[in-house]
Amino acid sequence: MKEKLLLLHGALGSKKQFDSIKEVLGNTYDVYDMNFEGHGGAESQRDYSIEVFSENVIDFLETNSINQINIFGYSMGGYVALHTALKVPYKIKKIITLGTKFEWDLDSAEKETRMLNPLKIEEKVPHFAKMLEKEHYPLDWKIIMEKTAAMMLDMGKGAKLNDNDFGRINQNVVIGVGSLDTMVSYEESEIVSELLPNSKLITLEGVEHPINKIESQTIVDYIISNL
Repeated sequence: MKEKLLLLHGALGSKKQFDSIKEVLGNTYDVYDMNFEGHGGAESQRDYSIEVFSENVIDFLETNSINQINIFGYSMGGYVALHTALKVPYKIKKIITLGTKFEWDLDSAEKETRMLNPLKIEEKVPHFAKMLEKEHYPLDWKIIMEKTAAMMLDMGKGAKLNDNDFGRINQNVVIGVGSLDTMVSYEESEIVSELLPNSKLITLEGVEHPINKIESQTIVDYIISNL
């Protein structure tokens, strides 16, 4: 029987981020993916939070009668995976993250949210705005961006995992950070890796943060070699 693997997308993304790797991973694993609420066309009337997205994962596992699963989480997806492991530790086997940001104080949150201005993006990066519009149709990508920015600010104010939380996550966790990632530092990844009881930290040479700039085979190899 194949190992089960759930793919969790990043902020502003959707499960479409994994279209290029799902089929290949399916040769080795029983692969699942999902949209967090408010993303990829999945409606949401709630404010975004890591707690809410963890609820989405737990509901998904229950709906699909999954007793236990491994998780690969890209960026925010990795953070949600770790949070979910705290909520339902018996359901999560192993976690692999890539490009997950762990340093959330007010300064870092404000720095990230300054880049999440829908009007400026529409004006200065119209191709990105069009991509978001297509990825989240029929939802309004501008609302998604505003809710994401609010969530990040909340994390900067304290709505985040703390040192004690990381110390209670007993699953094997692989933390991956790209050597060219300008959003996530090796240092913040190393700090969390040392807090986790069973963790391995890996640098992916030549890898940037945006998932669409990472070779599909690089992601596949990273997952297979660490699961």
